[in-house]
Amino acid sequence: MVESTLLPDLATQVLIPLCAIVGIAFALVQWLLVSKVKVSTDKSHSDSKNGFAEPLIEEEDGVSEHAVVQKCAEIQAAISEGATSFLFTEYQYVGIFMVAFAILIFLFLGSVEGFSTEAKACTFDATKLCKPALASAIFSTVAFLLGAITSLISGFLGMKIATYANARTTLEARKGVGKAFIVAFRSGAVMGFLLAASGLLVLFIAINLFKLYFGDDWEGLFEAITGYGLGGSSMALFGRVAGGIYTKAADVGADLVGKVERNIPEDDPRNPAVIADNVGDNVGDIAGMGSDLFGSYAESSCAALVVASISSFGINHEFTAMLYPLLVSSVGILVCLLTTLFATDFFEVKAVKEIEPALKKQLIISTALMTLGVGLVSWIALPSSFTIFDFGSQKDVKSWQLFLCVCVGLWAGLIIGFVTEYYTSNAYSPVQDVADSCRTGAATNVIFGLALGYKSVIIPIFAIAISIFVSFSFAAMYGIAVAALGMLSTIATGLAIDAYGPISDNAGGIAEMAGMSHKVRERTDALDAAGNTTAAIGKGFAIGSAALVSLALFGAFVSRAAISTVDVLTPKVFIGLLVGAMLPYWFSAMTMKSVGSAALKMVEEVRRQFNTIPGIMEGTAKPDYATCVKISTDASIKEMIPPGALVMLTPLIVGTLFGVETLSGVLAGSLVSGVQIAISASNTGGAWDNAKKYIEAGVSDHARSLGPKGSDAHKAAVIGDTVGDPLKDTSGPSLNILIKLMAVESLVFAPFFAAHGGLLFKLF
Repeated sequence: MVESTLLPDLATQVLIPLCAIVGIAFALVQWLLVSKVKVSTDKSHSDSKNGFAEPLIEEEDGVSEHAVVQKCAEIQAAISEGATSFLFTEYQYVGIFMVAFAILIFLFLGSVEGFSTEAKACTFDATKLCKPALASAIFSTVAFLLGAITSLISGFLGMKIATYANARTTLEARKGVGKAFIVAFRSGAVMGFLLAASGLLVLFIAINLFKLYFGDDWEGLFEAITGYGLGGSSMALFGRVAGGIYTKAADVGADLVGKVERNIPEDDPRNPAVIADNVGDNVGDIAGMGSDLFGSYAESSCAALVVASISSFGINHEFTAMLYPLLVSSVGILVCLLTTLFATDFFEVKAVKEIEPALKKQLIISTALMTLGVGLVSWIALPSSFTIFDFGSQKDVKSWQLFLCVCVGLWAGLIIGFVTEYYTSNAYSPVQDVADSCRTGAATNVIFGLALGYKSVIIPIFAIAISIFVSFSFAAMYGIAVAALGMLSTIATGLAIDAYGPISDNAGGIAEMAGMSHKVRERTDALDAAGNTTAAIGKGFAIGSAALVSLALFGAFVSRAAISTVDVLTPKVFIGLLVGAMLPYWFSAMTMKSVGSAALKMVEEVRRQFNTIPGIMEGTAKPDYATCVKISTDASIKEMIPPGALVMLTPLIVGTLFGVETLSGVLAGSLVSGVQIAISASNTGGAWDNAKKYIEAGVSDHARSLGPKGSDAHKAAVIGDTVGDPLKDTSGPSLNILIKLMAVESLVFAPFFAAHGGLLFKLF
């Protein structure tokens, strides 16, 4: 007798899409609220200030209202246009790759049974008949394309929203820091909710459509669904790498010539690379981050579903319990919705010092509420006891144990977030020590910064290790998959906080370029400094969840490839471990060098313009922004191919030539070394950036003793920040995709590797 769940299957069918639609509706409401700030200069608005009748708190000194709004609108249009044209160019290249890889998936998986259309014995229960391999090839390919397209759209929409909101944040900053904060935060929320809800909705619809064909063959159904995660992550890889190279080439070029050589402020309109720099924030941090977290989310869901399909949920066809991972995400959307209201409606940010606490409260509130939400879901959607597949045997698990697995992941995410914040925020001693080391020049700054990054790895790794141990002890690989889902269950809030950073950064740039008063720039700087820290927290989440997701996928791969144990002492596995651990270094080398060579071209172009166009420094002639935008675009499109190929081809080559044991070694090695490099790179870069901002802001006596802008200590800090740029925005964040992508790809191709892999060892 199968014990039923409190929540009937029909309710599950209604609840999941309902939560997703609520999320999308909430995003649209937030977008409408943001769009009330007018960035237009038609006559009807120019008499009433800013499209609102309320007067501004302080009038701009001698700058006419009309001219400022006009200027903001122009700059916003330039940034939006640059970002859109870059993404279209990127998507053309990525589109070709997508079609090619889809064909590859079909050929590899179809050839497992020689493209036969006969039903075959199931992998895990030979007494039953399952759908033919050809069907799983076709459906995996469809799922891959669905995931890829959803990922691209989510990145594109995020970028559109950010470029829509940046000038609006600047205009609101004239009324006060609270108003600007709300516009930037709401816009971030639009992206967070659209992405979380659409990812959930597409996955849910795909499962239901695939079920029409697969019927009772749930093992085949959820194996085909893993293509969804692969699609999401492979697009994220290209978005992250291309966006990272784009943004950092522009940033490094603008900083080195503008700040260090010419001594002009950041985002000065005289700097030819300034538009490219602001476009870069949107394509790298927003479009890239959006696709990245969508990929994590899709993969952790897929990993959990694959393991569940061969556990009692799948064997007994318990639909509600089977979709437990999706129910957790659905509740997550509702929890994040409530949490967002705390920042925008229940409490108001009035002063600069309230910005960072307001963002931190978002994380704490969402985690606390989510704990209750997960408890509720575990109580109504799970039978009180069930069995989970554990490498060949079935393990008895109670529903409270699964609840604890999700919570462990959820709270580990919060711990990683706060540790990251401690190491990258200039409110704490680590960053202040780095800033202090700038007294003696750039070399000591670099030494301190690297040490900080390495040290910041310790606590997150312990947090990940403990969550792995606890969740595996309770519920084997399924436990780890739902722990990863727990970490990502508050993805809507996490993304809102994350997207807030680049929007504020852009707002500051627009304020500088539009020639607004010093007060406005101070406010946008305060928003931006908080945004820097929250971006680091977002990266911490992405890396932590990537480690758990990757391990869960690794477990699903090992189960699917029918390996009972991975023995490190066999040479096949050990060589895989060594090579796998080397891959993140190879990948980082490629991405760092790409940024370096692109930045070199950018520096030469910016210097050329300063030297050959008369009147740039005086502000009488306009620099040629378009050439700089083109340099960044061309470099990033060209340079994203080799790192992408490295990640996508490694599992295929290793699995086909050396077989599943060596591949399992490669996956384990890349996971272990990739997480360390990713955390240290992200935190080192974030710390250097905020050390520079700490000196520039000059809030404390200590900071003032190092400043002002242009002092030797400040120049050393700028150099540190420039070195850290590719670390924190290109290599670091792309590494977590490397870890996940290789694991999910191995899982999708597992049937092929198990049947035909290891050609080299078969020859000898």
